[in-house]
Amino acid sequence: MIAIDTNILVYAHRAESPFYVIARTVLSELAQNRAWVIPWPCLYEFYSVVTHPRRYAPPSTPRQAIDQIEIWMESPYLQILGESRLAWPTLRDLILASRPVDGQIHDAKIVALCLQHGVSELWTADRDFSRYPQLRTVNPLIPTAASEPRARYRIKSAAATRKTAARPRAR
Repeated sequence: MIAIDTNILVYAHRAESPFYVIARTVLSELAQNRAWVIPWPCLYEFYSVVTHPRRYAPPSTPRQAIDQIEIWMESPYLQILGESRLAWPTLRDLILASRPVDGQIHDAKIVALCLQHGVSELWTADRDFSRYPQLRTVNPLIPTAASEPRARYRIKSAAATRKTAARPRAR
């Protein structure tokens, strides 16, 4: 099963997004052809982002955002992921392994929902999910040759991270 992150939902909804056409296309193809899921936190965040007046001028109206969510919910292949009794143990293990701080806990919660529901990959344009190797993350917005798998985010090795941190910054 494939889970969809908030940014893909937003890009597929907001026509001014530079990724609008491809996001809408991949989401439409997915919704018509195979099992897919949206974690509840991504729906809440979608609504919050597209109706926020500081993010978009003009923002989506509440009715437009609700209508979009309901269109997605019409897909016979869609499931909405919610929390179960496994939510805390799964999230706790992710926190101990990946040590998210501040707002990163939102991503950890999405990963925990995916893991507890057997999701095989998360489609996202957010590289922050690479801190969770337990879940395969794919950016469906990056064009690939037909025979190649879509781009998968990789975690930098500790050595590469140290090298990057040691480089002097240009001023």
